[in-house]
Amino acid sequence: MTKTLRYGLIGSGMMGVEHIENINALDGAEIVAFSDPDGHSREAAAAAQPCAVAHSDHHLLLADPDLDVVVLASPNHTHIDVLRDVLTQRPDLHLLIEKPLCTTVADCREVIELAEGRPGLVWMGLEYRYMQPVARLIDEVRSGVVGRPRMLSIREHRFPFLVKVGDWNRFNRYTGGTLVEKCCHFFDLMVMIFDAEPVRVMASGAQDVNHLDESYEGETPDIIDNAFVIVDFENGQRAMLDLCMFADATTNQEEISVVGELGKVEALIPQDVLRVGRRGEHWIGEVEERAVTPDPGAFVGMHHGSSFIEHRRFADCIRAGSVPEVGLAEGLLSVAIGAAAHMSIDEGRVVGMDEILG
Repeated sequence: MTKTLRYGLIGSGMMGVEHIENINALDGAEIVAFSDPDGHSREAAAAAQPCAVAHSDHHLLLADPDLDVVVLASPNHTHIDVLRDVLTQRPDLHLLIEKPLCTTVADCREVIELAEGRPGLVWMGLEYRYMQPVARLIDEVRSGVVGRPRMLSIREHRFPFLVKVGDWNRFNRYTGGTLVEKCCHFFDLMVMIFDAEPVRVMASGAQDVNHLDESYEGETPDIIDNAFVIVDFENGQRAMLDLCMFADATTNQEEISVVGELGKVEALIPQDVLRVGRRGEHWIGEVEERAVTPDPGAFVGMHHGSSFIEHRRFADCIRAGSVPEVGLAEGLLSVAIGAAAHMSIDEGRVVGMDEILG
């Protein structure tokens, strides 16, 4: 396929506009339509792409026979209903779904069933894989520099949830919970790096600082703002997530490390530094520190260029007719680990993944 890919966007809030900006920077692609029920979101999308047709209802967008691709970036809780329409009404369309796939495992399973056998490709938007420091870390691990990876640690110390349309991201029932909404990226990285199945999850978390002084029709937000999550894998490997969403006063928002019997590799973001240490060659404080060079062709945007790289790989996949690098199975598993972590917090116990996945 050499023609220009014609994109439609469903959901033009903050993340939707980022998708527009990335597609605008992509060769051989154009946004021709977008839909959002919120007038302010439509205005923001029109400012980013004034030539596109604006719709208030995604059904009107899906009626355009000339669309090639749809990007879904509407609020999490709307995904299942919109995906029912896209997957059944337009099986020809290629589809990129912004994370998380859905807010529940049951809804994720339904989407997988609906997508079975359709000709259009479905790509799961888990773009942290494509952040250059993370991608370099993954390459180093796969090269064998640490040996067999045994332990993986991800720390995200960051700012609170941003304000979004209707403040939908203040409540678990709309987000799936913080560990689904925010952390599915990290659970996806754990599975990808270990290339193994998670078997049990133990978590501790709470809402200690953020949004407690807010009220929406008399209701206080219920999303947690900090947690520790430990994930055990089938082959004895283990991973840990350290999340704090009132840690804006920090140097790096993300710190990711992988340790094996041969050494350790870690990525620091936004310092964009990779550190590699080899046992027997390096000692504490003597590791190699390498600056990570950004992809020279990438539009940077809000996620350190990863969204653009994801879109470029997605478009290449469409043109080649190849299997998506990140599919619905990965979307399901990243949600399932988050759901298990929330169950562990709520019930104060270790949760087996078989309880979540069956």
